[in-house]
Amino acid sequence: MHMMSTFVTSLLVVCSILLIVFRPTRRQRIPYPPGPSSSPIIGNIFRVNLAQGAWKVFAQMKEQYGDIIFLHGLGTTVLVLNSQKAVNDLLEKNGSSYSHRPVFTVAGELMGLDQSLVLIPYGKEWREHRKLANIALSAVSVQKYRAIQEELSALLNRDILEKPDDFFMHVRLAAARVVMSVTYGFSVHDSDDKYITHAEKTMEIVTTATVPGAFLCDLLPFMKHLPKWLPFMQTAAHGRNMVDTLVDRPFEQVKSELVSDQVSTGFLSIRTPSPVLQASGTAADSLAKDLFSIVENNPESEHRIKWILGTMYGAGGEATYATVLTFIMAMALYPEKQMKAQQEIDSVVGTERMPTIADLPNLPYVKAVIKETMRWNPAFPLGVARRSSEDHVYEGYFIPKGTIVMPNIWAIASEPNPKYHSREFIPERFMDPLITTVDPSSYAFGFGRRYCPGRFLAENSVSIMISTMLAVFNISPSPNQKLEPDFSQNMISYPKPFNCKIAPRSENSAKLILQRTD
Repeated sequence: MHMMSTFVTSLLVVCSILLIVFRPTRRQRIPYPPGPSSSPIIGNIFRVNLAQGAWKVFAQMKEQYGDIIFLHGLGTTVLVLNSQKAVNDLLEKNGSSYSHRPVFTVAGELMGLDQSLVLIPYGKEWREHRKLANIALSAVSVQKYRAIQEELSALLNRDILEKPDDFFMHVRLAAARVVMSVTYGFSVHDSDDKYITHAEKTMEIVTTATVPGAFLCDLLPFMKHLPKWLPFMQTAAHGRNMVDTLVDRPFEQVKSELVSDQVSTGFLSIRTPSPVLQASGTAADSLAKDLFSIVENNPESEHRIKWILGTMYGAGGEATYATVLTFIMAMALYPEKQMKAQQEIDSVVGTERMPTIADLPNLPYVKAVIKETMRWNPAFPLGVARRSSEDHVYEGYFIPKGTIVMPNIWAIASEPNPKYHSREFIPERFMDPLITTVDPSSYAFGFGRRYCPGRFLAENSVSIMISTMLAVFNISPSPNQKLEPDFSQNMISYPKPFNCKIAPRSENSAKLILQRTD
């Protein structure tokens, strides 16, 4: 007990010294942005729990403090952006200063996630990763995966038809199938697949660890040198093992399938795609196959491919899973919107086939339903944080170098509207020429230079799953339980488990589902 007391006392002394030495200073006494009242030493950084539903608290604070809110303490400064204007001004127009990620000591350094496209430091290596991802995931490149996405959407409908009460599991499997098929060319048959279960467990660790301030070690990096038996060090070691397995295992499998014994030259230059490599091996068309065929033959290129694929595999299906579940909840709560979308599909597509991705431009109300689903409960309500690389003055306020910047996507999506209530599910808001509503695609996939390169693939996945479900199913509340919107409060916001009734719209709809998957 005495040793522990001495350790804690020493830790507090070191913290105090660090606070004095590294306390941020303001040039010319320019004020910091407004924020909650502060306490000595710890400031106000603990006024809000960043790991649990902070987006709603920050949105409420907007009434008192405005578009930007400042938190500080323990040598750390945090700036919350509560409006589209603030996000555009800082993350879009000042991209060179606001494209860095926070230094996550635990998630990044100790778990190894600073090698991923999401957290890799902004600079030359990030640009190399980004260049490859943009080539393989451009709007034109992902068109080749449309048939796969449509097939897997049809499988989702069949699974729901056979076991409608298990729709949570079916949506999870469908999202994972798309990611595994497109990323590695692998087929996934059930939700107990080793890749799916491992990715789920790993993402639980990652989404917790990448919330700014999730670990005291992120605020006090010297703690990474503390004994390995401490709980947070054990969590970091377990996370490292999970992340390494997530990235390495499928990569080694796909590499062995793509690079056969006959192809010993490895990777070829990006300027001379390799028809030999593309034709060799046993892997199906995939992002992995594309990347292996266009990069140079060196260890750095292989490392980049591995981490681009691993990032897609780990996080690629989460937004799809959360958004499709949110759609199911919304349809159960707003049957009149569901009926209107179904009438449009029947009129444009008919009842003898499923909608396709190519049909979507001719389904404006269905597209509005998809947008409203993304707006009503954003999958990433606080986005992924940034870090300022230099001192900056914005709107008369001083933002110190190294400030963690958090875009409050929830606040942007919930911006008050003079005609449509922000918390009601109203797709018509996106079709009203008299009211300006921000398109969710402008904030759902990140901002500026660090927007998600998988945007076009994710949009297609969500759109085809939602449109085909509308075509063949009626979704209604469970007769035995009142449905109330309730979502998880973590970095990725999913609907909490709920019950609803999902049934084919008609006998013809049931037949169409089965015929489509024969």
